Amino acid sequence: MKVDCLVVGAGPAGSIIAKEMASYGYDVLVLEKRQEIGAPKRCAEGITKHGLEKLGIELHPLCISGKIKGAILYSPSGKKVVMEGHEMEGYVLERKVFEKWLAAEAIKKGAKYMVKTQALGMKRENGIWKVRARNIEGEFEIETKLVVGADGVESKVGKWAGLNTTNKLTDYHSGIQFEMANVNADEKYIHIFFGREVAPLGYAWIFPKAFSFNVGLGILEKGAKMKAYDYLKKFIEEHEEFFANAQPIEINAGGVPVAHFTEMVADGVMLVGDAAQLVNPIHGGGIMRAMHSSIIAAEVANEALKKNDLSKEKLKEYERKWDEEYKEKTDKLMKLRAFLEKLEDKDFELLADILQGEDIYALTQAKLSVLLKKLVTKPSLLKLAKKYLTA
Repeated sequence: MKVDCLVVGAGPAGSIIAKEMASYGYDVLVLEKRQEIGAPKRCAEGITKHGLEKLGIELHPLCISGKIKGAILYSPSGKKVVMEGHEMEGYVLERKVFEKWLAAEAIKKGAKYMVKTQALGMKRENGIWKVRARNIEGEFEIETKLVVGADGVESKVGKWAGLNTTNKLTDYHSGIQFEMANVNADEKYIHIFFGREVAPLGYAWIFPKAFSFNVGLGILEKGAKMKAYDYLKKFIEEHEEFFANAQPIEINAGGVPVAHFTEMVADGVMLVGDAAQLVNPIHGGGIMRAMHSSIIAAEVANEALKKNDLSKEKLKEYERKWDEEYKEKTDKLMKLRAFLEKLEDKDFELLADILQGEDIYALTQAKLSVLLKKLVTKPSLLKLAKKYLTA
């Protein structure tokens, strides 16, 4: 079997690049190791309208499970800060529909898909990658000029290509989520909860869907006294106002990378989405960045294939374009994360008193000067902020 482009993984990043490459006219094959695209979900499923508009993506209505007008942030004692505005409007997806829809759109453009088909390894000979794979019919080999690793946080493609994809354990959150029915929360907002006792060095969330809610949290193990599952049970037990009569109907868990390593390409190989750990380091959201990475990667891959130059140096244009778009912002958000990880619950209470919704949104956009200005009357916290935010 020979194709121009082989994509390993059929999540949002994999299907977007499959659609883009097929639209350019290339033979594209997508391998998905699971028997069903979109399941299991390991995601709170939130996405902003603003982000979709930026990428020119118009969702199929069936992908949308809930519409939100903003977010409510809760301090450890329960103080609320409301974030609203166009940039905060968005959707809670049904990932199991959304990912199938993305795959269907790629297939319409000519991409081929194989589900329950696992890539086993790959080797490079004379400028061609030979990828071994296995499905219910047995093992087979695929020859391709370009392999795209869209195989998520546990990516094998990068390792097989000899890339250094190792990240520090301290840059992974442990995440766990219940989908729950009969939760008593305002369905127009996502709800975010902070505090060392709630989710150490992370946060808990409630995201509304059509007839259920995603309820979960992410923690960093280094600050935790318990496992993520125990923190989630405790969170639910201590918030009867939301969960008195609620019951879980699904459970999911997984690791969330919150720092990006630098190597995204090798000869004839590109990593997109979670395979390159391209998440927002503050809130851990990855859908928008994953899809954008695939759009950028496809532009570079198209030029490389047209010139028959799949060298690492040629494909590095993808890294350069990504850094041009995201590096400065991501570096600032990493500094903000380092600062937030030093805060105690009393500090979060103080921030809840002095920050408005628009201030917090500005911080998520890496406008760190907003926080420094707000902390002028709080010398001890200002000193800590300057240490991390201006380093």
